[in-house]
Amino acid sequence: MKPWVLANNNYGYIKDQQYEVAVLPLGATEPHNLHLPYGTDVFEATIVGDKICEAAHEAGAKVILLPTIPFGTETNLREFPLAINLNPSTLNQVITDVVESLLNDGIRKVILLNSHGGNGLKPYLREMAGKNDAHLFLCNWYQSIEDVYFDIFEKREDHAGEMETSFGLAFFPELVAQNEDGSLPADDGATNPTQLEALNKGWVSITRPWHLLTKNSGAADPHAATAEKGRKMMDVLVERLGKFIVELSNQKITDQFPY
Repeated sequence: MKPWVLANNNYGYIKDQQYEVAVLPLGATEPHNLHLPYGTDVFEATIVGDKICEAAHEAGAKVILLPTIPFGTETNLREFPLAINLNPSTLNQVITDVVESLLNDGIRKVILLNSHGGNGLKPYLREMAGKNDAHLFLCNWYQSIEDVYFDIFEKREDHAGEMETSFGLAFFPELVAQNEDGSLPADDGATNPTQLEALNKGWVSITRPWHLLTKNSGAADPHAATAEKGRKMMDVLVERLGKFIVELSNQKITDQFPY
């Protein structure tokens, strides 16, 4: 039944529960090179959320996993077909409305479990600080493995590369396109430099137009991906983020919270 998953349960069960933590997964609908599905970020957010909430629930945390928001900010991929965009202000308002619903039910600890790099939510946290009784925690889950990334993977991830492809091979392999020999029908994820040195060096930044930056929307090489690497990554996420949920659930809200 997965009692930690709101969408799986009925009112007869939910009405008798008290939750300390709500996890709101945030995805996106966009192309991921030629081999990964448009729903990659949605699947990632949902699966990570499920795994970490399961571990936390089994350790006694009072946690509920909300349905994943399937759309994100896609202003830099708008030239690709069916990259479905929510402007940052729209996405922020959606999150605000969800949080207000949670506050109405007495849930004040909310984890924004983000799976899409285009959802730049740190400014949102700053804007919302002190505006209501909610305590918001932003978790870009892919940043949770930075210190062990190269213990698992060979090549740096940007978009639709080794890490995301390994995730897909491990947890939704039926949606990862493969050739008859098991290879990927994807390009190497090479990106094009601009004509401006400051941009290429990272001294100045822009919102990158991905139809000019990439060939097929991929911005990292996926060809070293394996399902085993995806499972290893998930083990780290479950250990780290599951523990965080338990600690958050157990901590009382005071004037000094979370310090």
